[in-house]
Amino acid sequence: MGKYIYMNANSTATNSASLEIDGKKIDLPIVEGTEKERAIDIAKLRNETGLITIDPGFVNTGSCQSAITFIDGEKGILRYRGYNIEDLAENSSFVEVSYLLINGKLPNQQELNEFSTGLTRHSLLHEDMSHFFAGFPSNAHPMAILSAMTTCLSTFYQSLDDNSDEQINLDIIRILSKLRTIAAFSYKKSIGQPLIYPENSLSYCGNILNMMFAVPSEAYEIDPEIVKIVNQLLILHADHEQNCSTSTVRTVQSSGASIYAAISAGIAALWGPLHGGANQAVLEMLEGIHKSGRGYKQFLEDVKNKKEGIRLMGFGHRVYKNFDPRATILKKSCETVLSKLGVNDPLLEIARGLEEEALKDPYFVDRKLYPNVDFYSGIIYKALGIPVDMFTVMFSLGRVPGWLAHWKEQRDSGVKKIFRPRQVYTGENELKYTSIENR
Repeated sequence: MGKYIYMNANSTATNSASLEIDGKKIDLPIVEGTEKERAIDIAKLRNETGLITIDPGFVNTGSCQSAITFIDGEKGILRYRGYNIEDLAENSSFVEVSYLLINGKLPNQQELNEFSTGLTRHSLLHEDMSHFFAGFPSNAHPMAILSAMTTCLSTFYQSLDDNSDEQINLDIIRILSKLRTIAAFSYKKSIGQPLIYPENSLSYCGNILNMMFAVPSEAYEIDPEIVKIVNQLLILHADHEQNCSTSTVRTVQSSGASIYAAISAGIAALWGPLHGGANQAVLEMLEGIHKSGRGYKQFLEDVKNKKEGIRLMGFGHRVYKNFDPRATILKKSCETVLSKLGVNDPLLEIARGLEEEALKDPYFVDRKLYPNVDFYSGIIYKALGIPVDMFTVMFSLGRVPGWLAHWKEQRDSGVKKIFRPRQVYTGENELKYTSIENR
């Protein structure tokens, strides 16, 4: 049995938590955020007691203080820099939201023009980089290419020793602009089509669509309504507090590595099926239902009966205990896209039926298993003709400004402490080395 530990937090009276171990009492400060979130500061715990905390998955551990994004999972609230996601998704552009996240405020017209111009002027890749794509296998996953090529950017822009604000801001512009070009090039590589270079006359999201879907042999017509939907998708994915990939970016930044290395690491973390790969898993689930021929109603029955190997993807969320506010927005956009494009796809029909049944079934409603952002984004990407392998890449493009904002916030915080979690060792005690002949 472990030793008895008693903690009593009473911020009203003392603004600290009392921790008693083996008769010794220490006071730990309670930190309160602007939204009344409270946390116990345990920075001096090990020095004073010899103990550490253990928290698998860091679900109860705050790694930093941040002014970028606020989430209230119980109430279904998501805000960037204080602005509700609903307002931004309806009224803003992805470029404006990127500026907001990175710089901490909404830009005025001149600031937005300068920021947008910077993105336009830095969209081209160094021509030597275009040759790298030829070296990847035709079936290379676009996320592998995106992460590798982001790292490659650091060899062309070797600014690690220049920590001036001017240089950092230039690197941020380069990453935010060039990653969409890398993403589009990786898609063209996967389907064997010629690379389409960015056009300065197009908007940020218009350029993404043009580079992905245009071909040299004919003109590609960009639909403003589809551009708006892509803007919205990227805005909704732009940041989500201290998730796996964002924490990875902050961890790499703490080592002093370049901004390119940190963003590349974030992409690699997002690639995981439990993180950014969730919308891909939704489409794979729909394909499984279609191929089995058992129908979505039977599938939901199998889920309720906990049939082995059956999982409902795209429903529920680790943070949101209510409806995911991003899903509420995308549900409307999803209907707009499907109606406008007139897509006749059996997978999309299954998705519609699955959503309708789950939203009225007490089993799922009582457990708050509502469709989340991954459910609707996967359906929209599918309707737009974006292949499943590119879903997580599109997620990455949306998340880049959030990663950059967190990288910059941590850099500017003045905290020069490398991330170095502790552990509780459970291996062998000291062993005596024996020669190989005696083993």
